[in-house]
Amino acid sequence: MGNLLYVIAVILVIAWILGYFAFHVTSGFIHILLVIAVIIFLLKLIGGNRSSI
Repeated sequence: MGNLLYVIAVILVIAWILGYFAFHVTSGFIHILLVIAVIIFLLKLIGGNRSSI
C-alpha cells in the first residue's frame, strides 16, 4: 500500500503542475490537489517503513 500512496501523490502533483502551467486553472481545486499530495507524502514519510506480517 505504501507504493500506492507514492503513486497517488505523484499523480496529484503532476495534475497540479499541468493544471497550473498548461491550463491556467484559477480555481482553488488545483491547489487542493497539491495539498492532498503533500499530506499523503508526509503521512508516508512520518509512518516510516511498516511491514505487515
